[in-house]
Amino acid sequence: MTQFFVTLAAGLVGYLLARRFVSRRLRFVDAVQSRFAPLVAALTATLMSWPLTLLPAITLTTAMVFGIGTGLGTASGARLVRRADVALKRITP
Repeated sequence: MTQFFVTLAAGLVGYLLARRFVSRRLRFVDAVQSRFAPLVAALTATLMSWPLTLLPAITLTTAMVFGIGTGLGTASGARLVRRADVALKRITP
């Protein structure tokens, strides 16, 4: 049961951190708007967290869920930036 909560928390943390980072720091980077950016972010996060699977509380499933959460957070942050750009363009006369 504890492993389930660790995996769930890893996915949620990956999602929230990636979404916030993309929407705040990478707002002006055009490469984030690519359709391959979430895939690259997910693979990178999974590979970076893979050595942590040597710890007893973290499994390969946890690393993969963290990567999936990061990819989904990247896509959500990029969508948030696109919506903000459209809203700003509507306000400008």
